[in-house]
Amino acid sequence: MHIYELSANLLDGTPQSLAAYRGRLLLIVNVASRCGLAPQYAGLEALYQRYRDRGLVILGFPCNQFGSQEPGDAGEIQQFCSLTYGVSFPMFAKIEVNGPETHPLYTLLKAAQPGLLGSQTIKWNFTKFLVDRDGVVRRRYSPYDTPESIEQDLVALLDQDAVLA
Repeated sequence: MHIYELSANLLDGTPQSLAAYRGRLLLIVNVASRCGLAPQYAGLEALYQRYRDRGLVILGFPCNQFGSQEPGDAGEIQQFCSLTYGVSFPMFAKIEVNGPETHPLYTLLKAAQPGLLGSQTIKWNFTKFLVDRDGVVRRRYSPYDTPESIEQDLVALLDQDAVLA
């Protein structure tokens, strides 16, 4: 299965085909509002604002599987993200990233870029996956890799794409 064959519901419940993001550089992140890493929302939003005109899209996927740190409903998640961090990148409905109810997107991401020692599990909130414009999963980042620390990888892919165009 290819990433562009998948879909997920946006935070408001609207189905969204990932094919809508074909040709864009994607940074896919499992997020949680009550996580100690939630301040990364600010860095993610800054990256989105800086590079969206060059083709970057950040996709946020709330998940409550790690310490029940995303207990709210869609409205609460939306309110937190917009009021606290000014999030304007696409946010999706709450999903599971591990276990028998894993969303197919995360099954694909984990298979394409396993974790440490080949692990197929997500260890915590704010694990990030970088997907190139062709839908190839290029890199997996740990929850502790900040948006600022991965910016050079994003720019390298954006610059590479600019040279190829």
